Amino acid sequence: MVRTPRSTADRLDSRVDAPSTPTGGDTDGTSDGADATVLLTAFTRALSAAGLAIGPHRAATFLRAAAALSVTDPRDVYWAGRSTLTANFDDIAVFDVVFAAYFGGFTAGNRRSRAQPAIQRMLMPVGTDPGDGEEIGEPSTAAARAAATEVLRHRDIGQLTPAERRELSAMLALLAPGLPRRSSRRRRPAGRGAVDVHRTVRAMLAAGGEPGLLARRRRRTRPRRIVLLVDVSGSMAPYADALLRVAHVLVRRQPVSTEVFTIGTRLTRITRALALADPDVALAAAAEVIPDYSGGTRLGEAVRAFVDRWGQRGTARGAVVVLFSDGWERGSTDLLAEQAQRLARLSRQLVWVNPHKGKQGYLPVQTGIVAVLPHLDHFVAGHSMAALQELLEVIRDA
Repeated sequence: MVRTPRSTADRLDSRVDAPSTPTGGDTDGTSDGADATVLLTAFTRALSAAGLAIGPHRAATFLRAAAALSVTDPRDVYWAGRSTLTANFDDIAVFDVVFAAYFGGFTAGNRRSRAQPAIQRMLMPVGTDPGDGEEIGEPSTAAARAAATEVLRHRDIGQLTPAERRELSAMLALLAPGLPRRSSRRRRPAGRGAVDVHRTVRAMLAAGGEPGLLARRRRRTRPRRIVLLVDVSGSMAPYADALLRVAHVLVRRQPVSTEVFTIGTRLTRITRALALADPDVALAAAAEVIPDYSGGTRLGEAVRAFVDRWGQRGTARGAVVVLFSDGWERGSTDLLAEQAQRLARLSRQLVWVNPHKGKQGYLPVQTGIVAVLPHLDHFVAGHSMAALQELLEVIRDA
C-alpha cells in the first residue's frame, strides 16, 4: 500500500481538528492539541540542528504565534515560524529549506540556497541515498529524519560510522556561532553614554550658539581573539576531523582574530590552510602541513613552544584559548602545569575540551588533566555535536 503525501494543512488538521472519540483506549480532548505541539516542537529542533539559534524562549513564542493564527494553515505556520525563529537575513534561506523538507508545503518564493543540498542530506535518515526514489520533502518521513538528526547530535563522534561522519560534517559546516567581543578604545555615537563634548559644541555653533541636545558616545566593540590548540595525537584521532572542522568554521567566521595550531610531538600553525572556503579542501591542506598527525603526545613542550613563540608576543593576550586534548601526556606533567599557568595568566579565559568528559563514569585521572585543572576557567566535553555547540556558547560568553 502506497501512502499519499499529505499537505501541511492535512497533517495539522488530523492533529488539531480531528474528533477525540475513543477508539479502544482511554483518550481525552487534549491529545490532539498535544500532538500538534509535539509536531511544531520537533520542527524547531530540526531548525536548531540546521544551525539556527533556537532556544526555549523562541520556541515558546513560535507555538503561541502559531496558535494565535491558524495552526492548520501552512501559510500561517510558515510566517509564524519565520517571524519568531529567524534572527537575520541568512537564517531565512535555511528556514525555507527546513520548512519545505519538514512539511513539504508553502514557502515564500521557494528560494533555493547554496546550503539546501547539505540541509536536505542532513534531514535524511543516516545511510539513505537521495536517489532511492523517495522525495526529500515527503511529509511522511520528515519527522523521522529530524529525529535521526537529533539522535546524531548526541552520538559520540568516536563511534560514528562513515555514513554518520558524512552527515556530521554537513551539520558542522552549517554552524553559525556567536563570537566573543571586547571593548575598544575608540568610541562611537550612541543614544546613551558619556557626553561627546566636541560633537555637542559643533552642533551648538552650527545652530548659532543655541543649546541643543547633548551628543553622547560609547565605546566600540571589537572581536576578541580566539586561539585553538588541537591535539592530533593517536589517542585523539577519532575526534580530530570534527574538531578541525569546528576550527574551520571559526576561522571562516572570524578570520582576522582566530588562530589555530595543532599539538602532538610539535606545534604547527594551520590557520592559513583553514582559511580556504571549502571545509574538505581546507582540511586536506591542513593535513599536508601537519607532520605529527596521529603520533605521540608532548603537551607540555608544545604548549611551551606556543607561549614562547606566539602567546607572550601578543597572540594569547586577552584571548580565549581553547585546548582540545584528552590529557594523555608522555612528557613531564610539571612542565605542562607550569605552561598552563603561564597561558592562564596571558589569556582572557583558558578552556580545556576533553572528549572523554562526556562519557558516563568519567573521572579526570589522566596525568595531564590533573596537572592543568587548577589553572582552567572551563573544563568541558567535546565528544558530540551537542557538546561542541555548548563549547561555542562558552566561547561566545567569554
